Amino acid sequence: MSSQDEQFPAAAPDPVASSADDGMTWWYRWLCRIAGVIGGVSCAISGLWNCVTINPLNIAAGVWMMLNAFVLFLCEAPFCCQFIEFANAVSARADKLRPWQKAAFYCGMAVFPVMLSLTLTTLFGNAIAFATGVLYGLSALGKKGDAISYARIHQQQKQMDEEKLTGTLEGQA
Repeated sequence: MSSQDEQFPAAAPDPVASSADDGMTWWYRWLCRIAGVIGGVSCAISGLWNCVTINPLNIAAGVWMMLNAFVLFLCEAPFCCQFIEFANAVSARADKLRPWQKAAFYCGMAVFPVMLSLTLTTLFGNAIAFATGVLYGLSALGKKGDAISYARIHQQQKQMDEEKLTGTLEGQA
């Protein structure tokens, strides 16, 4: 190993470690990414259409929607932004965020233009971006348990309740 290798160890994060700790399956992760890309396309088209007006709030909402599209592309599909040097760094940092943080960020990004200008264009344009945030929020809740473990827990709790009830009845007699 050279002295340069010793000074600068490999800084690339372990993809297995980052994907294993958030509890998302591979197909759900791809679903969230695809929803983010489609949400970015929807925001970009609707934002451009929203800017074709003379109302300043509609223009501001349209610009914000195009900014949302850019951020969605940057975080979810950095290959769409190959001409930007920092795209991979932003994507890597976004991948390190927890799902609930992404959910709050994407939903907040999508709600702001609707609050600026409540029109059908802003509602429909931000719907898929908001849905991406909802998908990440659902993944933050975790996996659903199986029926066997729920039945076991319920049976144990029922036994404990019966033991408490018989204990109080014996104590009264």
